[in-house]
Amino acid sequence: MADSNHIPLTASELGNLWMTYQDKTMLMRVLEHLLEHVEEQEIQQLLQSSHDFSKQAVETISTIFKEEGAVVPIGFTENDIYKNKPKLFDHLYDLLFLQMINKIGISLFALYSTMSFRQDIRDLFKKLTDNSQEELEMVTKILLEKGILVRSPYVSMPKEVTFVQDNDYLSGYNILNKTRSLNTIEVSLIHHAIETNLVGLQLMIGFAQVAKDKQVKEYFVKGMQLSMKIETTLGEFLREDFIEPPATPAGKATNSTVAPFSDKLMMYITNLLSTFGLGSNALGGAFSLRSDLPMTMARIALDIYAFAKKGGEIMIKNGWMEEPPQIEDRRKLTSS
Repeated sequence: MADSNHIPLTASELGNLWMTYQDKTMLMRVLEHLLEHVEEQEIQQLLQSSHDFSKQAVETISTIFKEEGAVVPIGFTENDIYKNKPKLFDHLYDLLFLQMINKIGISLFALYSTMSFRQDIRDLFKKLTDNSQEELEMVTKILLEKGILVRSPYVSMPKEVTFVQDNDYLSGYNILNKTRSLNTIEVSLIHHAIETNLVGLQLMIGFAQVAKDKQVKEYFVKGMQLSMKIETTLGEFLREDFIEPPATPAGKATNSTVAPFSDKLMMYITNLLSTFGLGSNALGGAFSLRSDLPMTMARIALDIYAFAKKGGEIMIKNGWMEEPPQIEDRRKLTSS
């Protein structure tokens, strides 16, 4: 029987490795800027460890590509970071950013693992998933210790099992035609969406301040406006039930107008977060049992999609969108 490690890569394995290469080279560049300005040794060690692991993952993927006779992607290089520039974000934003990236990583790498067949590829994605979970655990621990991480609200513990009595529960209205209160599943999804969106908002503010291209700068301003709209819209669901939406007292964008990153890198990060936002909204809509929530999530998803589509157009216009590996164009091959 053939050694599974020498079986050619499948399309899903090739595509997922390519995506991971893009994400990890992006993360390395961001961490290099954050490491220039980190203020605490504990955080410095965490950021450096994350950078070292990302570098190792990139080298592993490069080796796999070379062994398979595939071109190694460009991803993001030293040309995408400008060293010795003023810090773009205040103290502790580095942890909030790393927290968000690892949330994305856990979701993606676990999914990639289920789409892989070769043992070495499955092992790689398992290692990536485990590392993301470990980093998220360390980040969460530090943020909680510093009182920065906002917990979702506490509720009274249920004392008995109950069942839904009528369809008004699904419609969001009871017999008095008043919106029923949120359940804990809905609260958790809304809280998480707002929490992630707040980190993205500060990212958009920082990027808008330093972007060099006028169209890119205007795009990030639109990202700021979209983030604020999402926070207001989802926050209203919590306020109606007398729950204060999450907010963080730390990790803001500074007043710097000097870019530490290329516009290409900042656009890619924004595209990645938009894609994650679409997935989060789909999840929120799918698990919400009040009809007004899925409808709201769907409207938000349309806004995010339009924003992401515009971002893709800007990246293509500027030659910043690296093309993923393509399958053979059989129509073209058979027509020649």
